[in-house]
Amino acid sequence: MSTRVAAVDCGTNSIRLLVAEAAPQPGGFREVHRDLRLTRLGQGVDATGEFHPDALARTMAACDEYAAMLGEFGVGRVRFVATSAARDARNRDEFYAGVRARLGVDAEIISGDEEARLSFDGALSAIPDAQTPALVMDIGGGSTELVSGRPGAPLRGISLDMGSVRLRERFLFGDPPRPDEIAEASEFIDDLLDASGIDFDRQRTWIGVGGTATSLSAIVQRLDVYDRARVHGSLLARSDLAELSARLLVEPVAQVLQIPTMVPGRADVICAGALICHRVGVRMPVDLRVSEADILDGLVAALLA
Repeated sequence: MSTRVAAVDCGTNSIRLLVAEAAPQPGGFREVHRDLRLTRLGQGVDATGEFHPDALARTMAACDEYAAMLGEFGVGRVRFVATSAARDARNRDEFYAGVRARLGVDAEIISGDEEARLSFDGALSAIPDAQTPALVMDIGGGSTELVSGRPGAPLRGISLDMGSVRLRERFLFGDPPRPDEIAEASEFIDDLLDASGIDFDRQRTWIGVGGTATSLSAIVQRLDVYDRARVHGSLLARSDLAELSARLLVEPVAQVLQIPTMVPGRADVICAGALICHRVGVRMPVDLRVSEADILDGLVAALLA
């Protein structure tokens, strides 16, 4: 049986694949292939409570392509996790059946707590010099995971029902959003953060994982082409996050699409993700480090262990 493993993370805005195999160092692994598709599974879920047929079709098409990749790379074991949108949708049985038919495994709708822990383990594995306690932040499409702690010690983690897609669909209707919409969204974010139980003042490192953080890093660095090596480990000043959030919230989507590293499936929601990031930054005593390693890395490490 092949020793290669794969993890699939199906979120509100994207579905991602990581194929890996064991590496000589204890607990390490070698990345074989990594892929991302923006399928917007969470389209309209916040309003209707159900997956839209078009969103399911896009996601299942991506699963078909991933099934072919698993065969191509000779993967022996697969874990498929689904997050915020799949926790909220009434018609998730259709989603389950589609994943099982295509990939031969059951989709696991993991809890926000497990999602937070996996993101924490994945992020810190790639930034071993991070001072602790560290706060790992994963701004997804439907939720934002915040987890604080030290490796090997009990963690304080929470999943908040605010994400780039959810915030855009619930508050930021304009193109660009109106000032009153931004104010209402900001108040919503602040209320959730204030009630989160996270002691922001004590954190010595702040790590951002996921598409929002990596996209913001590429914008701040003014990259012409997305460069994973330059994004990983980059430092984003809180002042830069404030300025970038303010800029993205007043630019129409057509203008955001002119950013060289921006992809169409993220252009309409990056302003909401940037606003969440900025509001967290207001509370943090340190600037943001961006990690390319996240929940996928935590999943494959656990599979190989």
